[in-house]
Amino acid sequence: MKSLTGGTVYSLSIHLVFVTKYRKKVIAPAMLNRLKEIFADTCAKWDCELREFNGEADHCHLLVEINPKVLISTFANNLKTVSSRLIRKEFPDRCAQFYKKPVFWKIGYFVSSTGGASLETIKRYIQNQDSQKL
Repeated sequence: MKSLTGGTVYSLSIHLVFVTKYRKKVIAPAMLNRLKEIFADTCAKWDCELREFNGEADHCHLLVEINPKVLISTFANNLKTVSSRLIRKEFPDRCAQFYKKPVFWKIGYFVSSTGGASLETIKRYIQNQDSQKL
């Protein structure tokens, strides 16, 4: 649990999934590691915390403890924009193998609140994503 000024206490977690454009299997292991760093840094700038992260060659799962002041749609789109820009800049050859245009993520995303399942259940689900297939 975290608290805001004014006596507000919160515990809000969301599960986000970002899918690569055309579901191309572009995410290599080094990219996945870098995406984790990018997402963690970006979350911190929004006063949020990346609690768990994993992915496969064509998508990523994020478990984020989110600040109630944050608009989820703006936050998710910022995560995608920042990560796409940095990944395309840092891995240009890999991205060029799959995309002719400056794209990385599919339009949109999946988001769900984690109220229906315990955080441990969701963390296990994300940890069990088969990153070995990358």
